[in-house]
Amino acid sequence: MVPKASSVRVRYLLGFLLFLLSGIAFLDRTNISIAGPQISREFALGHERLGWIFSAFLIGYALMQVPAGWMAARFGPRSVLTVGTLWWGVATILATLLPVGTPTAVFWLIALRFLLGAGESVVYPAANQFVSNWIPAGERGIINGLIFAGVGAGSGLTPPLLNWIITQHGWRAAFWFSALLGALIGCIWWFASRNMPEQHPSVSSEELQEIRAGITTDSPAEIAAAPKVQWKAMFTRKDLPLLMSAYFCFGYISWIYFSWFFTYMSEVRGFNPKSSALFTMLPFISMTFFCLLGGALSDRITRRFGLRAGRCWLASGALCLTACFLVFGSQAKNPVTAAIILSFGAGALYLSQSSFWSVSIDIAGKQSGVFSSLVNTGGQVGGAVTASLTPWIAHGFGWTSSFGTAACMALLGATCWALVNPAPVPARNA
Repeated sequence: MVPKASSVRVRYLLGFLLFLLSGIAFLDRTNISIAGPQISREFALGHERLGWIFSAFLIGYALMQVPAGWMAARFGPRSVLTVGTLWWGVATILATLLPVGTPTAVFWLIALRFLLGAGESVVYPAANQFVSNWIPAGERGIINGLIFAGVGAGSGLTPPLLNWIITQHGWRAAFWFSALLGALIGCIWWFASRNMPEQHPSVSSEELQEIRAGITTDSPAEIAAAPKVQWKAMFTRKDLPLLMSAYFCFGYISWIYFSWFFTYMSEVRGFNPKSSALFTMLPFISMTFFCLLGGALSDRITRRFGLRAGRCWLASGALCLTACFLVFGSQAKNPVTAAIILSFGAGALYLSQSSFWSVSIDIAGKQSGVFSSLVNTGGQVGGAVTASLTPWIAHGFGWTSSFGTAACMALLGATCWALVNPAPVPARNA
């Protein structure tokens, strides 16, 4: 039966659901940075061991990226994302069952955060596979911008919301809230989504034509078939290590905000917990706005000047701007001024976010779930490094040096982007 024409675009509704899932994923992964002081006191951890726990999440996340990308390509984003939300909900709840004063708490928290990272590893490779299957080329920037705006929205809501829950009911209540909210949206995703637009009963023939005109000229049989992963073509082209290196730099910088910005505001800049929570919102509000702006700009510039300008030069320029904000913000004398400038640094960083994921589809097409998981591995390794290295640099050389190191990473990432060529895998011998 041919679906009836409809003014509703199902792909946009599913993109909004992925925005919500993205936000909840970051709510779930950054809750420990807000709960950290209370957890540290309860189990006598200290900053160093708390840093190990932060890093454990990112190690689990990074190690599972390639399997997650393969599963997204093989089984589709519908089931993979649903199972992922339930997995990370269980891992979060198990952490709340640790009794006060448990002598082996460090071990268990590291193990559970590792499992949480493994569960959350599916989110963005599966989302990227959805974009590859559902979104025409001219809309990929803005849809990826919407999905990753959830990062800023989720992380921005985390400080005041979880700080209130923790103050009123303790860190365990905050973890339960995060886990149950994720499971709820995961179940909604299962009932609302399909792997391919042809499978969705609410997709009109008009929308299906729009999607197919902007994606591929493959036959229906080729569209339905699971893509064969061209491992050699991926691993032998220079763009992969360049993008992985650039995303390593991106991850290094972003996780300063996710892991340590609350601590920096309270302990270095002298804000009380309530003010720290409010000022910690600023970078994530900035991320949300600039992520959407970056996606829209990427599509607009691509249509006018081509992929290289819309993806590569936009991202390279954004990272250069990030370096400037990090240097000037960390050296500002006034704490409020510092918070504002550093928040613009987070926004400039996320101006480049959509490019990483859109270019993965531009290069790899139907195999983008796998390709983007490889790129994302670099970002998570960068995050794992900063979770432990940033406090070490701050302790030995001061927080200005920590932000200066991040600025150098931004310039390195900008250089890598300038060398990327976003031609598709089949278009040239890699």
